[in-house]
Amino acid sequence: MIKIYKKGETEVFLRESGQAKREIAESVEKIIKNVEQNGDAALREYSRLFDKAELDDIEVSEAEIDAAFDSVEPRFIEILEKAAQNIRDYHSKQVRNGYIISEKDGQLLGQKLLPIEKVGLYIPGGTAPLPSSVLMNCIPAKLAGCNSIVMVSPPTYNGTINPVILAAARIAGVDKVYKIGGAQAIAALACGTETVIKVDKIVGPGNAFVAEAKRQVYGRVSIDMIAGPSDILVVADKKSDPTFVAADMLSQAEHDKMATAVLVTDSEMLAKSVSLEIERQLDLLPRSEIARASIENNGKII
Repeated sequence: MIKIYKKGETEVFLRESGQAKREIAESVEKIIKNVEQNGDAALREYSRLFDKAELDDIEVSEAEIDAAFDSVEPRFIEILEKAAQNIRDYHSKQVRNGYIISEKDGQLLGQKLLPIEKVGLYIPGGTAPLPSSVLMNCIPAKLAGCNSIVMVSPPTYNGTINPVILAAARIAGVDKVYKIGGAQAIAALACGTETVIKVDKIVGPGNAFVAEAKRQVYGRVSIDMIAGPSDILVVADKKSDPTFVAADMLSQAEHDKMATAVLVTDSEMLAKSVSLEIERQLDLLPRSEIARASIENNGKII
């Protein structure tokens, strides 16, 4: 069941939330230092620990990408290619060119636009692989003229990456793919290892550990933004429909076990109704296990 807090009790979950963030930050700091000092050995260690995968090769071979591409349903490949073309058509209109103004006295004024040399894409690959993120992050970078685009994504227990992710990488034009995820992948992109190329900018979504790692490496590399686990805050009164409020909260809760869904209301009746409605709708969701963990660990009604 989702937790219900009354007036004056909010300090409890604020303390809990702050403690959790501190624990994540401390854990990520240790991971970054380990990868910085021990390179590929640290990456293999974390793959065994977090992904239950033994990695012979950290980099994905062309043969692996070929096999993954061939294993994906042809109709889905067509859909990815159509999406890729739509993205190219849209972002090609955003490409900017430099210019030079020649003044009468001989001065030259202008702007020179230089693409980022090396970019790293983080692509989640766990419970919900996101081939769309591959296309939307890689294709604009290609159009901007980035010379080297590498991708990291967590391996499965057998040391492979979801074939849909690899197929999208082939279509988008990713140059290199590495079988690493989590904070250790962000550390590898920021610091470089024996295998992983050190990049100039890291982009892409991830869980709380990935977001914290991006925050900690910002400065030695550029990042797009800190986009952590999904969250939603609903403010509602007694006139609100508890069915809709519960659906809105669960729409974010099903993304990630670490997602946060919060309702703030001045109606105790609505609070109880939404709590019951969340329980009813949870049983109907295909990703109910993830949504339930999110609601029970991080969900709150105030």
